[in-house]
Amino acid sequence: MRFAQSCILGRLRNQTFFSLAEANAAIAQALDRINDHVMRRPVVSRRQLFETVERLPVFHWRIEFAEWRVARVSTDYHVEFKAFFYSLPHSLIRQQVDLRATARTIEIFHRGKRVAVHQRRYGGPRHGTDPDHMPSSHRRYAEWTPERFRRWAASIGPQTEGLVIAILASRPHPEQGFRTCLGILRLFRDIDRNRAEAVSARAVEIGGLNCNSIASLIANYKAARHSIEPTAIVDHANLRGPDYFH
Repeated sequence: MRFAQSCILGRLRNQTFFSLAEANAAIAQALDRINDHVMRRPVVSRRQLFETVERLPVFHWRIEFAEWRVARVSTDYHVEFKAFFYSLPHSLIRQQVDLRATARTIEIFHRGKRVAVHQRRYGGPRHGTDPDHMPSSHRRYAEWTPERFRRWAASIGPQTEGLVIAILASRPHPEQGFRTCLGILRLFRDIDRNRAEAVSARAVEIGGLNCNSIASLIANYKAARHSIEPTAIVDHANLRGPDYFH
């Protein structure tokens, strides 16, 4: 700044200006002379040095709110965020991951490395699945398989096995039904086999292939059973009995 001031004032000190615009024009001409002058070290002009080295691009940063969650990968290759499910590579089953959610995207990180990115879902199918994350050829590496769920259901009865088969067949990828099958089979732990078979048959009949439907059918089954059970007759001295009318 001091150098520019000395050069400009020294060059213009003997000139007389009759307007501010005339003075500004003379100053601009003197400033261009300074900027275009080639220096000894480095052998470039100040203008060239500014344009090639010192000028920095202007970035327009847009602040975007992001919500972070810690999640554990389920057996169906997905993590859950606000009632929707997002896939990630099969090898991370049961691993803990970090989930970053913005208004538009869902990013999933494992040990600081991004392993999956999805467009955030607000409606439609609840599963956002990248086919590369869960190809059927990888089933042999998984602890949970469709066949294992079928065997587990068959140990209860044929109707329950049919329910599991229907659930797995209703999904674009059978692995997407693993979570539902696990939930239903856990619900059946608290009821007897005959009741589980009746609920399974009714669920297949009405297309109730999710945990909420099964839980509702179990509750309705219990209510209906209590309503048809006869109440015990209490023996009491004030009861007249059939002989009273003869």
